[in-house]
Amino acid sequence: MDASPLHYLPQDTLHHIFSNLSLRQIIICRSVCKFFNQTLTSPSFLTLVSIRSPLRLIALRPSHHHHHHRYVSSHQFLHVFDPILNQWIKFSLDFLPCRFPIPVASSLGLVYIWVDSPDSSKSLLVCNPLTREFRYLPPLGSAWSRHGTVLVSSDRRVLVLTELAALYFSGLGSWLSFSSNLPSKPRSPILVSDSVFALCDVGSPWRSQWKLFCCTLAELEKSRGWNRLEKHEWGDIFDILKRPRLIQGMKNKILMVGGLKSSFSLTASCTTILILRLDLDTLEWDEAGRMPLDMFKSFQDSSKFKVFGGEDRVCFSARRVKGLAMWDCVSQAGKGEWKWIDGIPGNGDGICRGFVFEAKLNVAP
Repeated sequence: MDASPLHYLPQDTLHHIFSNLSLRQIIICRSVCKFFNQTLTSPSFLTLVSIRSPLRLIALRPSHHHHHHRYVSSHQFLHVFDPILNQWIKFSLDFLPCRFPIPVASSLGLVYIWVDSPDSSKSLLVCNPLTREFRYLPPLGSAWSRHGTVLVSSDRRVLVLTELAALYFSGLGSWLSFSSNLPSKPRSPILVSDSVFALCDVGSPWRSQWKLFCCTLAELEKSRGWNRLEKHEWGDIFDILKRPRLIQGMKNKILMVGGLKSSFSLTASCTTILILRLDLDTLEWDEAGRMPLDMFKSFQDSSKFKVFGGEDRVCFSARRVKGLAMWDCVSQAGKGEWKWIDGIPGNGDGICRGFVFEAKLNVAP
């Protein structure tokens, strides 16, 4: 079969043709064939289109225990969902020098990935899947990858937080270790500007009592205590939700997500899933959204569900629920749109976890 006429065009001409596409169209064209992929990932083309507007995508992270042979091929890709096109896209991770990369966080176009170091320890690696560039951060122990939550600030400071300790990397030198000084294991810690927020259970073994704690990176580095963030006007805001989680919201806002209890009893069932929003400037809560009852029926029998996302999109996953439920706040005036995401790559009936990935071409690790 004769080669396509495109193969005979000068490289500059090809680059000029494809440079008229948006970043979203460029990403889609990469998967058409090997020739397109080579053309659209070449350094000269990436330089030409580096100022394209970023894409806000939802990335999936594989489970740590999925190291069986049937997951190997899936681990060679970063699977992302494009809410605008309503379709799944995958970025190859075959440029990384490891077999089982575990993407766990992202900030400003870069993805942070747990990988095995040559000395069998764990390291965080930072990469740009679009430009296929990467670099290693200083190595860490395996326990941090199993129990630590990775948070990344807008100026690339990295924090790995556990119940007892925290590791901090400023971008230079080695990791700094210091005590977390938290009253209990932090649930769903998030980083907003230069402050860390986390939910902690200060109740008894028989009854949970969740409270919101915060600490600036500067205070955390000096091992100072966390501040409990509360107001008398909040009343029972933390008691109406079952298993609450935090999600970073738009600008200076925090989302708290959980099952809406039908009563304050220990065995109370949930009537739906509620999204509350805290304005950090005014310290006032409001309701951002609540899951429709017909959608909640799929989660009603699940004792646990996972929540991930950020800003104006939140995803929900549970065992034996085939798809992802997503809340998409398309309008600040409204309560957002609820919809199902189908075709989850390699999921089966397992639980999904993930994070927001802002795809960019003009950022290097």
